[in-house]
Amino acid sequence: MSSDSQQPRPPEGATTDTTALLLSGARLTDGRTVDVRLSSGRIEAVGTPGSLGAHGARVDLAGYLLLPAPAEPHAHADTALSGDVPGPVPYAAEDVQRRATQATLLQLGHGATALRAHVRIGDVQGLASLEAVLQARRSLRGLADLTAVAVPRLLTGVAGADGLAMLRDAVKMGASVVGGCPDLDPDPAGYVEAVLEVAAEHGCPVDLHTDGDDPARLARLAAMAGGLRPGVSIGPCGALSHPPADARARVADQLAAAGVTVVCLPQGGCSGTEVRGAAPVRLLRSAGVRIAAGSGALRDVANPVGRGDPLEAAYLLVSQGGLRPAEAYGAVSEAAREAMGLPAVRVEAGFPAELLAVRGERLAGVLSLAYSRIVVHRGRVVARTSAVREYCDSAAALELPRQARPDARP
Repeated sequence: MSSDSQQPRPPEGATTDTTALLLSGARLTDGRTVDVRLSSGRIEAVGTPGSLGAHGARVDLAGYLLLPAPAEPHAHADTALSGDVPGPVPYAAEDVQRRATQATLLQLGHGATALRAHVRIGDVQGLASLEAVLQARRSLRGLADLTAVAVPRLLTGVAGADGLAMLRDAVKMGASVVGGCPDLDPDPAGYVEAVLEVAAEHGCPVDLHTDGDDPARLARLAAMAGGLRPGVSIGPCGALSHPPADARARVADQLAAAGVTVVCLPQGGCSGTEVRGAAPVRLLRSAGVRIAAGSGALRDVANPVGRGDPLEAAYLLVSQGGLRPAEAYGAVSEAAREAMGLPAVRVEAGFPAELLAVRGERLAGVLSLAYSRIVVHRGRVVARTSAVREYCDSAAALELPRQARPDARP
């Protein structure tokens, strides 16, 4: 039986410490093979194979590449998995909570141990969808960290007064980020100003949907957001590839100077944006803009397909965006966590034990064929996906290896 099917187990004769976990024989991106001991939700030690005493459970990671876990900075938990529902999307609290829970577990299985969900408020459903997502967050505690972005439709004029009041109520309920779609408001600049005002009142981050099709509007947004703490994210900015090169370069410089993060969606768009093109990630990176990558819509009316897989987003940033594998994985891990206000993760002692092990030897390989995965959240294994590829008898005669196991033969 392959190591994919192994369950964490204490070594014979050892006293079990339920807070400790030893990851043995893992490969790192720098080529080293190490043992990693986890305790109390953090990485306690990293050493050469066999050098760390095992005082608790053990997981054999021979043949796996060990990475900092990715994070999902742009999900839509309230509408996820609703594309196959006949008729209008059901927004009953139990339906939203079920979909949000299923979508979070799906993305957790891919490796995302922290997720930021954009949830629409106002209109007919009021704050009910937000409450359902917050209930899903509570039920998922210990498996994944789910946070909610409150997304009102209108915030300016007479029609926007209710939306502004509801946005403040949403923060009091538990939405930890304020956001929205300024492109859909008659006064986009006024919408951004209202969001920034509420964010400043409550000390919340800001996360805004925009196609980025108007460089002047993005420049105003950057000027308004500059210096806001804890920070501003915008995305997916798919239309930012359309203006002339000099206009794009000026906007990129302004976003970088303001410290605004751009969250692109390589796997597709989402509701609230109309353009499905890709943000000019290489231009933005060269200007110093932090680039994170998310999944966006997940099998809903805005996108009938979707995997919600951070590694697929990284793959697309390489194959279509022109980034190197390490840069692309950084967009779904380090940059995504930073945009979400989460502590950094490195496979070093003292860092949070938020890890993803993928069967394979090198980063480019696991971004291409990331089938078998083991996900660690707060120091314990919370998800496991196993896959073994075998060939028919005629192929076996060629001694083809099983998936990513060059030392094994069918």
